[in-house]
Amino acid sequence: MLIVLPKNIAIIGSCSLLTALLFTPVVSAQEPGSSTSLLSLLGDGGLLMIPIGICSLVLVMFSLERMMNLRISRIIPKPFVRRVLEQLKSGELDKRSAYRLCKENKSLVAEVFSVALRKWGKPAQEVEQAMVDAGDRLGNKLRRYLRLFNGISTVTPLLGLLGTVIGMIKAFNAIVDAGAMGKPELLAAGIGQALITTAAGLSVAIPALIIYMYFTSRVDRILMRVDEHGHQLVEAVSAEGLSRIKRTQSKHLKIADRKQAA
Repeated sequence: MLIVLPKNIAIIGSCSLLTALLFTPVVSAQEPGSSTSLLSLLGDGGLLMIPIGICSLVLVMFSLERMMNLRISRIIPKPFVRRVLEQLKSGELDKRSAYRLCKENKSLVAEVFSVALRKWGKPAQEVEQAMVDAGDRLGNKLRRYLRLFNGISTVTPLLGLLGTVIGMIKAFNAIVDAGAMGKPELLAAGIGQALITTAAGLSVAIPALIIYMYFTSRVDRILMRVDEHGHQLVEAVSAEGLSRIKRTQSKHLKIADRKQAA
């Protein structure tokens, strides 16, 4: 039986797996019989481990912030959207009542709806253009901090590579100064310590890239839903839509009068 996990749980699980690997005990290359934690080797990475560590903390904090603020139920509350659209299509809401509902809801989709309601009774093209502009502003709000994740995924491997290059230079210089060119074990130990920064940089960059792609996809899905609801709202509040609603209501009244007369 195949069990499909929600995407947010899968993302968190993947990052947790990488963290678990970071703290998993490993066998030391210098002492085959001993084991140590990768955490205890971080001090050997040099000063560049500090910015890599800061990037990892920033990644965790802003990932949690985006996870909370990019919930679809928070941005597009279904009860509010259903109520507004259905009552507008049935003619139960006027401009003032609909605008008041949007102001009371205070969700991001309500802000977009408010922009369209200000164009109440205007041509559909004008209302739609107002919705497009509001959607662009909403997209900018939703994409907040996403460039930060992309930047972390780009910068941390470079920091790790720089640390490795610096560490290898120090290792070769130490061997030359000690006159130990005939002892490859010393060179191997120095290179092993130098590669710590590369491993640390990749351990931060890979989750950052995964999180960036995940949140980018979520923002795109949210904007698509807002666009769908926006088209329905345009059909309800534009001049063409209002006239169509009035014709429908008059037809229903005539049918009801005929039934009563019969």
